[in-house]
Amino acid sequence: MSIRTMPDSMMRRRESDAPAEPVRPNNSLGASPSHDTPPGLDVRAVRADFPILTQEVNGKPLVYLDNAASTQKPRQVLDAIQSLYTHDYANVHRGVHTLSQRATAAYEAARVKVQRFLNAAEAREIVFTRGTTEAINLVAQTFGRQNLGKGDEVIISHLEHHSNIVPWQMICEATGAVLRVVPINAEGELILEEYERLLSAGTKIVAIAHLSNALGTVNPVRRIIQSAHARGVPVLLDGAQAASHLHVDVRELDCDFFAFSGHKIYGPTGIGVLYGKAALLERMPPYQGGGDMIKSVTFAKTIYADLPNKFEAGTPHIAGAVGLGAAIDYVHSLGLENIAAHEDQLLRYATEQLRGIPGVRILGDAVHKAALASFVVEDPPISTLDVGAKLDLEGIAVRTGHHCCQPAMDRYGVSGTVRASFGVYNTNEEIDRLATALKKIIAEAASRAKTALPLARPDLTFPSAAAASPQEAADELAGDFELFDHWDERYHYLLELGEKIPPLPEEMKTEANRVHGCQSIVHLVTRVKPGTKEVVEFLADSNADLVRGLIAILEKLFSGQRAEQLLSFDVGRFFGRIGLDQNLTLGRRNGLAAMVQRIRKFAANLTGQPS
Repeated sequence: MSIRTMPDSMMRRRESDAPAEPVRPNNSLGASPSHDTPPGLDVRAVRADFPILTQEVNGKPLVYLDNAASTQKPRQVLDAIQSLYTHDYANVHRGVHTLSQRATAAYEAARVKVQRFLNAAEAREIVFTRGTTEAINLVAQTFGRQNLGKGDEVIISHLEHHSNIVPWQMICEATGAVLRVVPINAEGELILEEYERLLSAGTKIVAIAHLSNALGTVNPVRRIIQSAHARGVPVLLDGAQAASHLHVDVRELDCDFFAFSGHKIYGPTGIGVLYGKAALLERMPPYQGGGDMIKSVTFAKTIYADLPNKFEAGTPHIAGAVGLGAAIDYVHSLGLENIAAHEDQLLRYATEQLRGIPGVRILGDAVHKAALASFVVEDPPISTLDVGAKLDLEGIAVRTGHHCCQPAMDRYGVSGTVRASFGVYNTNEEIDRLATALKKIIAEAASRAKTALPLARPDLTFPSAAAASPQEAADELAGDFELFDHWDERYHYLLELGEKIPPLPEEMKTEANRVHGCQSIVHLVTRVKPGTKEVVEFLADSNADLVRGLIAILEKLFSGQRAEQLLSFDVGRFFGRIGLDQNLTLGRRNGLAAMVQRIRKFAANLTGQPS
């Protein structure tokens, strides 16, 4: 279990809120950080198990600090998957031939490994899913439909990942049930008094994150479960983050459901687990129909299979289960206590380094916290998108944005954070590289802010046409981008383009001009060019330098062009042509699409054509 605790005085102040998991010794923030590896863990040897860590990114040694999103895979997992496909692969359960029997044995052996990993009472309480998301949806759509009705209540918290919000919203809409939300305090901790108040005779299930993926908060789940059970209410724990950082014993916790994903615990993607108490699973209807989840089928009636097959319709992710079993073996070989101690030391060291950088604010300061640091740069203000992109140029992988936790971000008044999350293979030296790169990014932004000229309102002009048509403008831009072979060169060129567009006056940054769907803040103003009937002009601005570069490209393509020509131009194909589609994340592509849609809708209104 990787838990960071505050000094004793603060612990005494909040001891009633403390989770029941035991706190590891010598992990107070007051302790001075050490570069020494905790006893029992040879991090150099561990890193050698992960082939992907030896590469360079943008000419720099890779520093992978995106473990809360997904962990890398050791050779032991890769070898187990390759061995299955090379020697033992066949479909499972129904085959009488040798390969099918081998594959079935490997698949079911993985189930037993998961059972022991969670200390479930029986292997039949372990259901393989595609991941945490599917596991939660399974419970919502089966237990939820069976037990929820009009006016009943589901309790979640302000810390939840969207995967533990949206499925419950969907089932509430379908059944007439009501969603209740436990608030959090400024430190990112659940306000347990409010939780106790929300529990009522109408509460039918509580669904709570064991560990917050956005802030790192470790919730007091034993107390949460005990309070719910005292009222006869079952509890589901979203263990997506917890499984790789905390020692989880589902019988000791007495949770009713527990969900986690293989890819966050050094296993493959596409495989996850739902643990459920057998008595509950027995009463729940199947989630999907198909093969392998039946005893018999006639046109008159189907008799469902016993647990866990009832919930595993179709051909399962056989290699995923085997890979997950190998990942669990790997974690056990290193020792959960050793992993916990190492990650805890990384968290303390990273927290101290980040707090020592002027302008950086860490979000989430819970008494009990696991191995991630979520932060923003406020002075000078730098968008999380820019911080992440610039760290990537230094070979450092972090996650930026809302982390699928928009309500939690709203609680802090930010659109997103930069999240550095740690795993067993990370080192203090990598944290030093993060801190050094961050200081450089902040210094460069501060220097640009000092030399930037304010926009004089009389000089405000809308960009005129860069070429005779969007296609000609695209050809000119493509010629520029052909000069660049690598993303870092394209990125710097985008920054140069973005620096040339004028900032939008504050009075134009209204909600009506806000473009939603972007990872950054974007405002866009369109107009018909004076003296014309269908020439489109626009101005836009963003708090992200990278997005300003994309705006500059859109201005060159579209501003000053006739609406009919604008509507006929394929902007998506153009971005593929210049190679940016390979470097734009889904969030950036969504933001770009939202800007293009706003411009096209304006043009369509001028012509009467669909946008």
